[in-house]
Amino acid sequence: MIRPDYNNSILNLITSILKYYNVESKYNSLPEIDEILKKDYNNVVLLILDGMGENILNELSENGLFRKNRLKTVTSVYPTTTAAAMTTYYSGKPPIETGWIAWSQYFKEFGRNINLLPWVDSYTGEKINVPNLTKSDIIGYKTIYEQIKEKNEDIKVYEVSPEYCDQKTRTPINAKEMDEISEALEMLCKNTDKKFVLVYSDNPDGLIHKYGCKSKEVKEFLENTQNELTKLIEKIKGTNTLILISADHGHKDIVETVSILDLPEIYDCLQMPPTFEGRMVGFFVKENRKQEFEELFKNTFKDKFILYTKKEFLNSKLLGEGEPHKKIDDFVGDYVAISTSGTRILIENYLAIANGKLIRKCQHIAD
Repeated sequence: MIRPDYNNSILNLITSILKYYNVESKYNSLPEIDEILKKDYNNVVLLILDGMGENILNELSENGLFRKNRLKTVTSVYPTTTAAAMTTYYSGKPPIETGWIAWSQYFKEFGRNINLLPWVDSYTGEKINVPNLTKSDIIGYKTIYEQIKEKNEDIKVYEVSPEYCDQKTRTPINAKEMDEISEALEMLCKNTDKKFVLVYSDNPDGLIHKYGCKSKEVKEFLENTQNELTKLIEKIKGTNTLILISADHGHKDIVETVSILDLPEIYDCLQMPPTFEGRMVGFFVKENRKQEFEELFKNTFKDKFILYTKKEFLNSKLLGEGEPHKKIDDFVGDYVAISTSGTRILIENYLAIANGKLIRKCQHIAD
């Protein structure tokens, strides 16, 4: 298990950018990035390639754009999932402070597990739509765009991302494919206004989930991305632009999947279906079954998962340090199991039972 290093992580990368724009932060910045940012740039672009961690990057040629220009390796935050990691980029805070600690979390306000980014029921896919109780009301945060604008009235802020994303600036640009992203960046960088641009690409993550870490589809995407960015760099020469390229998290292939419904003795100890996601699973356990649950889980998974109590998990600092979000106690159940192997627990739920017969079994849609 690789622990996050909150002095050498994506949190520190975004802190360096905030520092460049005179935004104060209690977190450390990255000296290597600070040194680069000593120059006065017209455009600072942060391009996030979802899932392009070191394991993926090392499959590419050493002579390609990415590896030839690699500055350093940093960790993600924990958990290493898009919802938690991208929220660190968007907020400049670690998961302990944002409350965004997994893809799916239990909200007592609705009595549901909810997938945070799309804001849908984790099992049914139903959109959560309660006008007087929105996602921002419960788990909102001040974005880096707001923070930058507060300190720099003359700086324009832009976000380039796929259309389906919950865009956070007043000037969003929709682009998904790399040629579309390149066109958008060319247009922005050739404009003489001083600006910060955050670009989010949902690949290679989407391709990795579908085809695997070392698939030809993933490699082809990254090679095409390098080609598009190489052409872009030529087109924007003379615009005084800095492009920083990073990932939000890395990937490791799953080698074993175990459904929670295939573990009836463990499932029977639970008050409700598990939460979070397959390699960091949260459990709300019946009060009189906790010892039994611990023994069953440890005997079943042995060297495949570490089982933390709620107190142990929060004290581990895996979520970072800072003022815990007011909902952390709600989100973190009695236990958190963290995979130290290629095994994941498939989170499923019996949604309806009539006359003792199963009507519907539903899989956690994040998986």
